[in-house]
Amino acid sequence: MSRIKQPYIPPSEITSEHIWQSRRTWLKRAGAGAIALGATGVSGSAMLLHSSAALGGQEKGRLSGTPNSDYWLENKLTSEKDVTTYNNFYEFGTDKSAPSQYAQKLETRPWKIEIEGEVEKPSSFDIDDLLKLASIEERVYRLRCVEAWSMVIPWSGYSLSTLLSQVRPTSKAKYVQFVSDVQPENMPGLRSRIIDWPYVEALRIDEAMHPLVMLVFGVYGKLLPNQNGAPMRVAIPWKYGFKSGKSIVKIRLLEKLPETSWVKIAPREYGFYANVNPSVPHPRWSQATERRIGDGIFSPRVDTLMFNGYGEQVADLYSGMDLKRYY
Repeated sequence: MSRIKQPYIPPSEITSEHIWQSRRTWLKRAGAGAIALGATGVSGSAMLLHSSAALGGQEKGRLSGTPNSDYWLENKLTSEKDVTTYNNFYEFGTDKSAPSQYAQKLETRPWKIEIEGEVEKPSSFDIDDLLKLASIEERVYRLRCVEAWSMVIPWSGYSLSTLLSQVRPTSKAKYVQFVSDVQPENMPGLRSRIIDWPYVEALRIDEAMHPLVMLVFGVYGKLLPNQNGAPMRVAIPWKYGFKSGKSIVKIRLLEKLPETSWVKIAPREYGFYANVNPSVPHPRWSQATERRIGDGIFSPRVDTLMFNGYGEQVADLYSGMDLKRYY
C-alpha cells in the first residue's frame, strides 16, 4: 500500500549525522510537494532510475536511495561514528573496536554471491549486478544485540525477497542459510577457535521472505563500510544482531533445519529463532532492558520491546509457538 512521502534531500549528500538529522527535521516541517511511492519492485523503470543514480554515486563511496516511510523509525539515530566503530564482527576480533581497526584489509571487489540448493535457478550474482537489481531504499531500523545494547541505524538496500524471487525457491525450500566470507590473510579473528568458520546463519523461509528482512548495501547514504559487513549483509530488525550475517558470499535454500554458528557453540545461550524477547533472559544476563549506544554510560536503561518493537508486523509468523522454548 502506497504512502505519502515528503520531499527529501538525496542521501548521497549526507556527510555526517548532524546533516542527516537536519534533513530529517526539514522533512518533518515540509508541507508541500509530497510524492506517492509504491512498493519496491524489479520493474524496468525502477532499474533505470536506480542504475543511473546509484552507480554514479558508488564511485564516490555514496549510495543514493529513496526513503521508505513504511520502514522509518522517528527515534534519534545512533551517530555514524558509533555505527561504524562499535561492532560485532568476530572475523576481525572480539573487541567492539576491532572491526574498525582491522577490517580495512577486507577485499570486497571482485565479489560474487552464489545462491544454491532448493531453487529452480541456481545463480551467481556479481555484487554490482545486485546493486542494480532493484531500487535502493533507505530504511531506519532498530538493531538490538544480545549483549543488551541497541542502535538506530539508517540502512540502504531492499528486501531479501526481491533477490530470492529471482532464483525461484522450490516447494522443498524450508530454510534460507547465509554463509559469510573467509579471508584468512585479511581477517585476524579467524585465528580464534571461538567459531567453526565460516560464520553461518539461517532463517525459516517465511521469515526470509518477510519484507522487513533487508539486503543491506549501505548505511548513512554511503556504501557499507567493511566493518559493517561490506559489500552485502542482511538486517533482520526483530531478531538479535547475531542473526544478521555480514559479508555474505553464499545463500543456500534448504529443506532441513541447518545448524547455525552460535547455536553450535552455545545452544543454551543462543537459539535458532533469536527473536528479541524481554521475557527470555540470557543465562548470564537479563534481556529485559537495554542501553542505547551513544546515550552515555550513566543514561537510564530503557525497556526492551517484544520483537524489538516490530510485533505488529511479525508476530503472526510465530502464532501458537512457545517463544520461551523456541528462543
